[in-house]
Amino acid sequence: MDILKRENESDKFTKIETESTTIPTGSGRPDSLVRRMKDSFKQSNLHVISEDLENSEQTEQEKIQWKLASQPYQKVLSQRHLTMIAIGGTLGTGLFIGLGYSLASGPAALLIGFLLVGTSMFCVVQSAAELSCQFPVSGSYATHVSRFIDESIGFTVATNYALAWLISFPSELIGCSLTISYWNQTVNPAVWVAIFYVFIMVLNLFGVRGFAETEFALSIIKVIAIFIFIIIGIVLIAGGGPNSTGYIGTKYWHDPGAFAKPVFKNLCNTFVSAAFSFGGSELVLLTSTESKNISAISRAAKGTFWRIAIFYITTVVIIGCLVPYNDSRLLSGSTSEDISASPFVIALSNTGSMGQKVSNFMNVVILVAVVSVCNSCVYASSRLIQALGASGQLPSICSYMDRKGRPLVGIGISGAFGLLGFLVASKKEDEVFTWLFALCSISSFFTWFCICMSQVRFRMALKAQGRSKDEIAYKSMLGIYGGILGCILNALLVAGEIYVSAAPVGSPSSAEAFFEYCLSIPIMIVVYVAHRIYRRDWKNWYIKKSDIDLDTGCSVENLELFKAQKEAEKQHIASKPFYYKIYRFWC
Repeated sequence: MDILKRENESDKFTKIETESTTIPTGSGRPDSLVRRMKDSFKQSNLHVISEDLENSEQTEQEKIQWKLASQPYQKVLSQRHLTMIAIGGTLGTGLFIGLGYSLASGPAALLIGFLLVGTSMFCVVQSAAELSCQFPVSGSYATHVSRFIDESIGFTVATNYALAWLISFPSELIGCSLTISYWNQTVNPAVWVAIFYVFIMVLNLFGVRGFAETEFALSIIKVIAIFIFIIIGIVLIAGGGPNSTGYIGTKYWHDPGAFAKPVFKNLCNTFVSAAFSFGGSELVLLTSTESKNISAISRAAKGTFWRIAIFYITTVVIIGCLVPYNDSRLLSGSTSEDISASPFVIALSNTGSMGQKVSNFMNVVILVAVVSVCNSCVYASSRLIQALGASGQLPSICSYMDRKGRPLVGIGISGAFGLLGFLVASKKEDEVFTWLFALCSISSFFTWFCICMSQVRFRMALKAQGRSKDEIAYKSMLGIYGGILGCILNALLVAGEIYVSAAPVGSPSSAEAFFEYCLSIPIMIVVYVAHRIYRRDWKNWYIKKSDIDLDTGCSVENLELFKAQKEAEKQHIASKPFYYKIYRFWC
């Protein structure tokens, strides 16, 4: 499709949607607040776009991509929102508490595991950023898989990824209630679940701005808390602090040691915890359709490097120096939100007399982190559900968007899953959530693999169709090699996880233990085959490079203007001091 045609199509769709979202004011007088609120929940007239597309000469897949690129989300997210979401948006219990379960494998195993998963995550975010900047569509990387690999694989990725967020929501609500119960155990935890449930749902009804402003504030708190811990940790390692026993250094790396035995199996055991800690780092790329400027997405993606290097790797090193891996408290927590198992609490209480103050401080941080993740769960799952509805892979009602750009049906489905949080009052709560998480346990690695593969396929399609890399709005810092490396690492991580699930550390092999971590594998196979049967397509197992659509919904509409803008930007950066050039390369 030539550039002129794409520009005209884009203008046409923009005009239709602008007209369709105008709220009538009756006799010319401003409507009341109640009336405007009521009207804002009415559906955007997306059927106008759909009817226009039906009469066009585009292929079925091109029509789907136009729909995904033309969803009426409000573009209100600025650079500050995206930067904080990228840096601290999903810092949660995986880091603050779950880290303890990995540390029990040894500080060196913990560090290597986090380095492997962190490198994989950086490749994933860079690959996803390249695709999201080039094709800012509803559902982002989840729908890119359908475009660049195969529709059935894309459906499998999107549904499993949405399910992971949907299941996490009630789990994190329970985390909120248990965190509050640390201070007050006289109140039924179901009461706290109800309070936080209502708060999160109302927050998401404020639209993307409510989500973004809340995440901005909560992320700042989490980032400050991590910096405080890093500074205190360095002081304690050097022998400072109250009641210090002297210089610690790498003492615990020698006694009890750097690795718990068996070494390789314990190393593989760190992958799940690391994936849980890093999980959601790619969330910022889902915001591409709601960002004021696409370039803000690329800069936020670069911030992932600092998040991995500072907040995860540095923290892991400090924790490994302050807490021996054989400390019984690491695995003593009765729940995944029990701060008694937090290596942060253990580290600070081991070398000083801070005691209760440390626990109270960490409990506040953990509560902030859990509320933040709850917010992200509803945001991410609702956008993915809306994208699946808009692309025809779920019932069309799921694509419902109101005039304020809120995917109300998606939010409603997320809210329905959130009601599972009231299982906190049941004695079977742990067992239920163990198997709920088993449904999507290993799917994170599969999702990350497919994101990287999509970027590789995008680059291969450019070459096969004789297109220049100069057309790419944002080039991954690692190029196509980052996508390839991400595919290899995630394949190895899946293999390691299957191995340790089949032969668990310190316990005999069992079918129950295996499926607790790998149930998502047969689930994904069933979803994939079922979608194939629904499509009735057994001939085309993947999209050929020559058939991949590189134009529909592309953010680069005028190639010559785009090149001129990129050249002007390069000249601007070149005119700046050396330190600014380094800053812009990494930020």
